[in-house]
Amino acid sequence: MAGGQERILRGRIRSVQATKKITRAMELIAASRIVKAQQRVQAAVPYSDQITEVVKSLAAAGGEARTPILEGRSEVRTKCYVVMTADRGLCGGYNAGVLRATEGEIKADVLAGKDYAIIAIGRKAETYFRFRGYKIAGTFSGFTDNPTYADAKAIGQNVVGRFLDGEVDSVEIVYTRFITAGSQEVLRRPLVPLDRDLVTVDSETAQKGAAAGYEFEPEPSTILDTLMPRYVEARIYAALLNAAASEHAFRQRAMKSATDNAEELIKTLSRIMNRARQDSITTEIMEIVSGAEALGGDKSKHVQYIDLEPASASASQ
Repeated sequence: MAGGQERILRGRIRSVQATKKITRAMELIAASRIVKAQQRVQAAVPYSDQITEVVKSLAAAGGEARTPILEGRSEVRTKCYVVMTADRGLCGGYNAGVLRATEGEIKADVLAGKDYAIIAIGRKAETYFRFRGYKIAGTFSGFTDNPTYADAKAIGQNVVGRFLDGEVDSVEIVYTRFITAGSQEVLRRPLVPLDRDLVTVDSETAQKGAAAGYEFEPEPSTILDTLMPRYVEARIYAALLNAAASEHAFRQRAMKSATDNAEELIKTLSRIMNRARQDSITTEIMEIVSGAEALGGDKSKHVQYIDLEPASASASQ
């Protein structure tokens, strides 16, 4: 019995050791990708800041955006949620946090009598909402851990097109913002219509723009109308980069925790196996000692023989 238990424990230890190698490798890969993803997030900040300054400069030069992207609807009857999750699992609570936040908002909208639509970014969001019967208007996947601007452009065109066609009245983006490798937070931000404060400039900024004396061709309003969809794409791209960096950070922590748990489990199983082996050896020793004592006891017994011949001889005389 003890020998069979020892074989089972050895097999479990080998299995846990193999799993530990996998989780350790995934931890190192995620740790290396965090640095690259963080660099991409930081590299995208100047572009986002610059396009914001360009929009404000156009507004200061007298441009008035006539695009519907800046025109909010009088009544919001249908909300669209752009949900950014991962294509793969094994990243702790990364996907759960975004999905839980989105689901809570959808339930609140339904209770308020509003309709909704979901743009699922990542396979986890698609499978989660599809399995529960939610309305999915569009899906994008296959790039969540390494997004490009082309991916953001495709999402932006889809979202803006639905808004301009009147299919949705408001678009919000739900993603995980990367703060540091050890800190991330789930955010929900309005995407379309854009905030009018973006193109609203104060008198000082307007005076600086007028003093610069730039000449725009075509007119500032036309450029501003063309630039608005690009600004939406830039915001989506920044959110995708933050989400990718957060995914790698969550996966690195999850795999480190899995590796530590595997080490603890190996120690526990090794203790149990050593105890079982010790019990087996002790049992064998006791059996050997008991057998030796039994054999020694048999040798110490003496057999007494009775000689009957002298007695028979005296009787005959």
